[in-house]
Amino acid sequence: MAITKQYLKSKPVCKVTFSVPAKEANTVSVAGEFNEWNTEATVLKKLKNGTFKGTLNLPKDNKFEFKYVVDGQWTNESDADGYQWSEFASTENSVLVL
Repeated sequence: MAITKQYLKSKPVCKVTFSVPAKEANTVSVAGEFNEWNTEATVLKKLKNGTFKGTLNLPKDNKFEFKYVVDGQWTNESDADGYQWSEFASTENSVLVL
């Protein structure tokens, strides 16, 4: 798994690309504070090599908790900027710092 960040000079925005290698998976989405934890709001596209990929424009100078949903299973980003305990979910969430 990987996250790449590209800060735009013209706007206070960061283009964040999420990449999830999951050849055997049918669907992968990313859910977090930036989309109200909606598992259907940010569905990643499956590439020919089996990696799921998607890009979001997010406001910079922010911190967001998120997780991937791979075929219905919630999972963290291994290369996240950090992890935050969630009392609601009783588990850690990945943290993205922009």
